[in-house]
Amino acid sequence: MTTHIQAKPGNSTSHEAHNARGVVFIHACPRAVSPHLEWALTSLFGTNVKLDWSEQPIAPGSVRSEILWQGPSGMGAKLTSALLAFKQVRYEVTEDASPKRAGERFSVTPSLGLFRADIGEHGDVMVAEERIRTALQQAAITGEGLAEEIARLIGEPWDEELESFRCAHEGSTVRVLHDVI
Repeated sequence: MTTHIQAKPGNSTSHEAHNARGVVFIHACPRAVSPHLEWALTSLFGTNVKLDWSEQPIAPGSVRSEILWQGPSGMGAKLTSALLAFKQVRYEVTEDASPKRAGERFSVTPSLGLFRADIGEHGDVMVAEERIRTALQQAAITGEGLAEEIARLIGEPWDEELESFRCAHEGSTVRVLHDVI
């Protein structure tokens, strides 16, 4: 089940109009950490946050949840920053595009850290020209192929790591095999 949260008016993070919305996908959170994560979200939103947690079969002992949120522009970045304190949690935060802002996607894993991308109106990762030029230079310096540099620019390593967590939920056709040799 998905939790719906709206930032409380008058909260220090919500002095602007609630013109932004998005989703937080908590793919894997250790069960013992989940109350602390809820407290962090309560502080950020200025309203009590109680998430509907379900088991995450890919990571035994972990739970998952989804949050539809509404708040001021830039709330996606604030959510991501608040959750960065939880180093063992895998999650994604999106903020939909608005007339004044591009959409954003943040992906975080314990092994890769943070990835951030601008998202176009059709859901594509948008890469600025200067980042492409830097990738070309980096490929020339390191000897790595340009394909690897572009893959990092569009978040491919994060997508590869998170994909099994995205699919492994109730109703999914993914089968989880533990201790397979």
